[in-house]
Amino acid sequence: MENFLQQLINGVTLGSIYGLIAIGYTMVFGIIGMVNFAHGDVFMLSAFIALIVFLALTQLLGLTSLGLVFLIVLICAMALTALWNWAIERVAYRPLRGSFRLAPLISAIGMSIFLANFVQVAQGPRNKPVPPMFTDVIQVTSGGAFDVTLSYKQILIVTVTGVLLLAFWFLVQKTALGRAQRACEQDRTMAALLGVDVDRTISLTFIIGAALAAVAGTLYMMYYGVVNFSDGFTPGVKAFTAAVLGGIGSLPGAVIGGLLIGLIETFWSAYFSSDYKDVAAFSILIVTLIFMPSGLLGRPEVEKV
Repeated sequence: MENFLQQLINGVTLGSIYGLIAIGYTMVFGIIGMVNFAHGDVFMLSAFIALIVFLALTQLLGLTSLGLVFLIVLICAMALTALWNWAIERVAYRPLRGSFRLAPLISAIGMSIFLANFVQVAQGPRNKPVPPMFTDVIQVTSGGAFDVTLSYKQILIVTVTGVLLLAFWFLVQKTALGRAQRACEQDRTMAALLGVDVDRTISLTFIIGAALAAVAGTLYMMYYGVVNFSDGFTPGVKAFTAAVLGGIGSLPGAVIGGLLIGLIETFWSAYFSSDYKDVAAFSILIVTLIFMPSGLLGRPEVEKV
């Protein structure tokens, strides 16, 4: 029972990180129908930005208040990553928006390769260790086969994910930007005729998706204590899988899909073999899509004629 509870805590934590990345996939796909395969590498880039800012604040400026440092790191990572993604959208995606459907996809794959190699050249191929942050833990149970612990890092990750999900659900459902996003999702041409600035709406969507990826990257850096230039691929693919599993285009579905992928990975590694945890996660996706092609919370796509 202790093992189950500990793995449940670990799985929810990992799934929360996947869910934050998946929201960026689902927002972009929902509006322009494009899978932004560079999004995983934007997440990786944000983790390096967070690490650099953290080291600058603690080692160069000598700040010792961990809460203040974390807040500054988070804000800087969100701002700089959003600026990067805005530039990517303007340079690599917007010129191809009216082209054939594969052109933006190829551009996204090219941008993913560029970002991974750029970080590899700039920061080197080796793992970059991160100084420990929020190391305190809460003893949940003791006296059994082993102790069940809940770290402050895990509480922070799950709390931030829940707050951001509520915040962006409110943004999409209740604000002018959200109405513009939903209008562009349904029909960009008609939205433009009715006065919606489509280019601005899409750019803001990329900025928001990058900001969420930056939050995930900062939490990932804090939780695992190491970053590498290759960290964008696997979490990016898992987050895209989570978005599809939950129903791509649905913000709650993205987080639910992320939680499911995280739980499947964690429990499979604990009770079976960690070598096949990815196989288990993708197998669940295949089974779900066979019986629910739109995902858990997705809506069937209606072909416009």
